[in-house]
Amino acid sequence: MTIGTVLVVEDDAAIRRGIVDSLKFAGYGVFEAEDGERGLRTALAATPDLVLLDVLMPKKDGFEVLEELRRSRPSLPVIMLTARGTEEDRVRGLRGGADDYVVKPFNTGELLARVEAVLRRSPARPETEVHTLEVAGRTIDFERREATLPDGKTVQLTEREAEVLAFLAANRTRAISRDELLRCVWGLDPRGVRTRTVDMLIARLRDRLNDDRNNPTVILTVRAKGYMLADSGRES
Repeated sequence: MTIGTVLVVEDDAAIRRGIVDSLKFAGYGVFEAEDGERGLRTALAATPDLVLLDVLMPKKDGFEVLEELRRSRPSLPVIMLTARGTEEDRVRGLRGGADDYVVKPFNTGELLARVEAVLRRSPARPETEVHTLEVAGRTIDFERREATLPDGKTVQLTEREAEVLAFLAANRTRAISRDELLRCVWGLDPRGVRTRTVDMLIARLRDRLNDDRNNPTVILTVRAKGYMLADSGRES
């Protein structure tokens, strides 16, 4: 089981191979691309958890890729990699939406620590801020932490239950794994953790929302991938 997926966009094959090998050894799933255009396409198609993005590359440089990623996937964590360590470049990258900036040559241990730190804090940033959600006849008010059921009954949600629903709502287009929920909502490192915390909370949420555990219509189970909200909902 991987602890997350990372896309490495780096035109230097030797450097890219070293980073890829280190990430795989640490337990990450890895995608890779050798230029900016391919990196952008892969980031949008493969939906990695984080991108390691070189600055100086053919076809599209890292700043161009970052700009387009921030329009298409504003919550995707990005760490810039560059041999240019000038303050101007670092400021440009960070102001453009990069989550961190690592100057070559770097120690792989430091790079892995940066990846872990960014993943710990960044993915929970929602794609859009969601205040209310309507799905399968239920209305979720995140500010009040209340759910109104189809029969008009209102139930109170715990803070953690509301956080899980908000995270699923902010990532409606994909299934969210248990590991990602542990990392992004609970703030736990899923490596080596054996727990049914996520499954138990989803079961409680289904009960609160009167969502049939055997045939759910609100929180769906995607086999071998995790959980996602039904696609009939509306956000505001």
